[in-house]
Amino acid sequence: MKSKPYIGILCAFLAILPAGNAASQAGNGQTRLSPPARLQYGVSLYGRGFWPEAAAELRQAYSETNDPAVKADALYWLAITELASANYDNSIRAMDELERVSPANVKYAELPYHRGRVYYYMGRFDEAISLFRRYIDSIAIDVPGESARKPAALYWMGECLYSLGQLDRAHDVFSLIVEQHPQSVKYEASSYRLALINQKKIEVELLSILKWTHEESLKTVEEYQRRERTYDQAIIAYQKKIAEMLRDSHLAELEASNADYRQRLAEAQARITVLERRLEEAGMARSASRYTNTAPSSPPDPGSYRENAGSYVDNAARNAGAPLAAPPPPPPSAAPAGPRPASSQAERIEDIRQSSIDLIDQLTQALNNR
Repeated sequence: MKSKPYIGILCAFLAILPAGNAASQAGNGQTRLSPPARLQYGVSLYGRGFWPEAAAELRQAYSETNDPAVKADALYWLAITELASANYDNSIRAMDELERVSPANVKYAELPYHRGRVYYYMGRFDEAISLFRRYIDSIAIDVPGESARKPAALYWMGECLYSLGQLDRAHDVFSLIVEQHPQSVKYEASSYRLALINQKKIEVELLSILKWTHEESLKTVEEYQRRERTYDQAIIAYQKKIAEMLRDSHLAELEASNADYRQRLAEAQARITVLERRLEEAGMARSASRYTNTAPSSPPDPGSYRENAGSYVDNAARNAGAPLAAPPPPPPSAAPAGPRPASSQAERIEDIRQSSIDLIDQLTQALNNR
């Protein structure tokens, strides 16, 4: 950034440029610029924006003169021109050469500022900040024209801090320019940077809130999924436990029912056995009466035995809880006509036995069906 004193010097050089051109003549009759005039011409080209041509003239002026002052001025403007052309390495070399050739030159004090700008464009922000701070400390506030250079250095320091992401420090530097140097040419640029920093802070806060909200949402989802898995595992465990309890209860009920059925069946079989024994005893008694030729006054009817057996079996079936078919009615008994043959009595006993066996089969089938 060119300051007002540099503009005055540039105008003076442009004013005396025709005189320098006319005063320098070569032996062959062609016009040849002297090193001071070439220096002035290079500065004029720089002012008009012809930076490559200005760099060539300044470099030639430096090489053609032995005057230390001309050399120092040529190197200084060469460094500025290379900086404007974005040839940062050439600019640094010109500054290094100026420090070597004329360390006591008045323009030497401006080198930290321009070198800091070169470092800023090269991305060496920390080094640039150190140079700008050293340059600001060297400015004499009470000297007219010197204080105008401070806002420019502060501005570039703020740019370095902004590029490093140190928005709070950059905000302080730009605020200092706006508050203390409202007439500076960097006032508008500093105000613009302050607006960008404020907007950047809002964006950072919104991003942090969004990030926090997203993290909380992820935590909530993960917690919900964890609880859901826990509930599913608990439900599965309860279902298994309930199934085991139901299975054990059902097995117990079946065992109790089977035991009750077995007991009733045993009682029915015992009663049937008693009936069979009584039938056998009755048959044996009739056989004995026949052999002793003692005719009973009223011979027992086999049908009555069948009725008794049927009643016992029906009682056993009712105790077992199973409905059974009623036994067939006994045939009508004829009037006793004396003692029956032994074969007829045996057949009736066998019929009663077979009926008992059929009743037992019906009872067993009823129990199995249950």
